[in-house]
Amino acid sequence: MNIQFSDLIANAPDAPGTYQMYGSDGTLLYVGKAKNLSNRLHQYTDISKLELHKQVMRKFVTRVTWEISQTEADALVREQELIKTLKPKYNIMMMDDKMYPMLALTAHEYPRLLKFRGKISQRRDVFGPYPSVSALNDTIKMIQKVAQLRTCNDTFMNNRSRPCLLYQIGRCSAPCCLPQPDYQKNVALARRILTGDTEPIVAELSNDMKKYSENLDFEHAATTRDKIIALTQTANRGKKITHEKDLDWDKNVSELEKLVGVKIERAGVFDNSHLFGKNNVGAMICFGHNGFTKTDYRHFKLQNKSNAGNDIGMMAEFIERAVTHGPKLDLIIVDGGMAQWNIAHKTAPNIPIFGVTKGEVRNGDEHFILPDGTIYTSLAKDAPLFLMLRAVRDEAHRFVITYHRETRAKQMTVSVLDEIDGIGPTRKQALIKHFGSVRGIMDATLQQLERVPNLGKSVAKKIYAHFHTELI
Repeated sequence: MNIQFSDLIANAPDAPGTYQMYGSDGTLLYVGKAKNLSNRLHQYTDISKLELHKQVMRKFVTRVTWEISQTEADALVREQELIKTLKPKYNIMMMDDKMYPMLALTAHEYPRLLKFRGKISQRRDVFGPYPSVSALNDTIKMIQKVAQLRTCNDTFMNNRSRPCLLYQIGRCSAPCCLPQPDYQKNVALARRILTGDTEPIVAELSNDMKKYSENLDFEHAATTRDKIIALTQTANRGKKITHEKDLDWDKNVSELEKLVGVKIERAGVFDNSHLFGKNNVGAMICFGHNGFTKTDYRHFKLQNKSNAGNDIGMMAEFIERAVTHGPKLDLIIVDGGMAQWNIAHKTAPNIPIFGVTKGEVRNGDEHFILPDGTIYTSLAKDAPLFLMLRAVRDEAHRFVITYHRETRAKQMTVSVLDEIDGIGPTRKQALIKHFGSVRGIMDATLQQLERVPNLGKSVAKKIYAHFHTELI
């Protein structure tokens, strides 16, 4: 019987996933991934258009199977897993030894987080593969925040005499200079995270945060809270991206228009953040019938310092500034309860206000406040509109938290320069402009510091001496 390739792929789905091609003796010849399996497999029907090695492989194919994945990124990871374990003969990846980015924990007294491409046998404790370098970098940043493991190479570590910038911003425990009684415990924590064991860790950290708060240890409580946020955001990132991508924005915004009684070209969602009254910031994200409109996003730093730490007062200022100077809004959505709704209505009385409450159980019993002030609880938790409203609330929270952390980090790094006598605002600005960051200043040689315009050799020596122990 003459088997036609088109018959082998006749039922291929219009979905992302991986495909496997087999020879007549059952040997696995090739594994690939696709955003759309049907479209990708039909590209194999015309042999003349294939790469040379695929032309050869295609002639031996007698069976094709596939696995559907939730997203293209998931398909990419699954493809890599199959190639590593099954080693298909014709995969170009195995022939030229190119691989997707991986992460490893090195064999060292103080293991280092290391990203690499290459043969797995080259490293110990390998994790991955990751669908992109950005996904890998996000994971490293999260591990840094939660476990504070080093990422610097051994040479850099062995030659440090002072903790670097990563220590200053809470992303490294500085094993180069400081005692490390908990480093191995944090390595074990990192391994648990990298193997997907995040839910028990979040529960443990939540208990720790509660104990810190009860003991009025607010600094440790805030640090633990940031770890929980880093863990949950990373664990949910893939799910959230898929969820937002699958939203029918036009249909959902039309449903929202019926609910609030107003046509919506642009809706603004507000949220604010602070740490015990410090680094008070706010943010507005916008969306419409076509989804998020990121060109309309806005950040705010609190100007009225008397409202520091006052969520209601902060909300009033940020909404007023957005309405006065920002894009025209047809609907304002606030994250919070009746107090937030009331202040938004008072601040912008001519714009309908819609409240999205957090509920007693996050992602469980949220309800809404309509523009007339009534509470609305009839929206099913799995309704598309409910999911969209949750998505826009979470996007506003993500946007403001990211800005808050950037603000805190900037304040912390600039304060490093404040420790040095003779470095005023003008010289500080000149240094940042010349080196680009505090990290650049800390790692600069004396000769490089002396080349900063209007700094002077004596001040350059003072800065160098502050970050190094060598005698000048």
